Amino acid sequence: MDARTQAGKILESVKSSGIHYRDSLPMIASENIISPLVAAAINSDLHGRYAEGLPGKRYYQGCDDFDTIESIGIESAKRVFNCNFTNIQSTSGTVSNMASLKALAKPGDTITAVSTADGGHISHARMGAVGVRGLNLVTYPWDIDRMEPDIDASMKIIRETSPNLALFGQSVFLFPTPLKELSDAAHEVGAKVMYDGAHVLGLIAGGQFQDPLREGADVMTGSSHKTFPGPQGGFVLSDSSDEKFHRKLNNSIFPGTCSSYHLHHVAGKSVALAEFEEFGAQYAKDIVNNAQALAAALAAEGFDVLAEDRGYTASHQVLTRHGDIDSGAGRKAAQILEDSGIITNMNMLPGDTKAMQPSGLRLGVPELTRVGMGTDEMTDVARFFARALIKNQETSEIKSDVKSFKSNFQNVKYCFESGPAYPNLE
Repeated sequence: MDARTQAGKILESVKSSGIHYRDSLPMIASENIISPLVAAAINSDLHGRYAEGLPGKRYYQGCDDFDTIESIGIESAKRVFNCNFTNIQSTSGTVSNMASLKALAKPGDTITAVSTADGGHISHARMGAVGVRGLNLVTYPWDIDRMEPDIDASMKIIRETSPNLALFGQSVFLFPTPLKELSDAAHEVGAKVMYDGAHVLGLIAGGQFQDPLREGADVMTGSSHKTFPGPQGGFVLSDSSDEKFHRKLNNSIFPGTCSSYHLHHVAGKSVALAEFEEFGAQYAKDIVNNAQALAAALAAEGFDVLAEDRGYTASHQVLTRHGDIDSGAGRKAAQILEDSGIITNMNMLPGDTKAMQPSGLRLGVPELTRVGMGTDEMTDVARFFARALIKNQETSEIKSDVKSFKSNFQNVKYCFESGPAYPNLE
């Protein structure tokens, strides 16, 4: 294959991927789509530019216009997250975590966090940012029934180990963390508290989940492309009024973990922040309503939906178990669903030990909500699941019906200018 053919094949596959998602039900909890105005900011000359430093304090010329962009974004983020400090330069939630770990702990320090087996993110583990930083990891005891750290046992662990940093937040995230009690214990032993809100940041900003910066978190990190509906990127946030602490956090991003921080994405992030100020509260509310409706509808169809006693979910996520622990049933279910036009991800559930052979699925509704689906449509979605996984109907038939159903939901909502959610595919 010559170079020109390679380029053509790549662009053909890019288009094919867009069509695949356009005609399917995208339900991966960590994904979302962007608005037309965010897309315009991203698809700009800024993609190849640099602006090392902060507004008004740059290492390059030519940054005056970007200073305006970033300054507006910073002030908007302070309003959206109700905090004194924001850094909007981070290129991802994981980079936000790496930067914050650099600011809050030094190699050899002890950190407490949720284990990956219990739903913690890989950046909280030795295999990820915690290991890169050379930190000693202690994980919280887990309450399987409540799908959260065991409060009393975790407080005991914190007091016994006296960590330098107590990290909270998960990748599998159904309910708010009991942060006030755990933060109090951490602060008693002199630890800083960090909350990774990557998955639930939009719900937090929209007033629909919890308020970590008022519940004891010294720093909150997050992604700008999950329940917060912007471009790929991240945030570092704090309500501290300590200017020295602000400088430490800023320096942990640049020069600590970023040189070029993808100016086009920062511009897109700033537009998304402006749109969130207008539409974010309603979007967050609709996401939670849809997740709860989907969970109830799946249970009514006969699926094993986790956390029934707590109302299944208070976030954008729903967890379903499809077979025995470590059976690979989740992997099999995810493939059948994709063959049926439903895009999900297999996921370890409590008891699973094999990441590639888990028993469950993690389902998310941010993208379905963003294209205008409501609680009634969640019942329809649950029926598609049942047709594929319980009734074992022909996947090609289901896929055709999913495509027809999805054709009614093709425009992005909760933004200043609605437009095609999956553009440039014809």
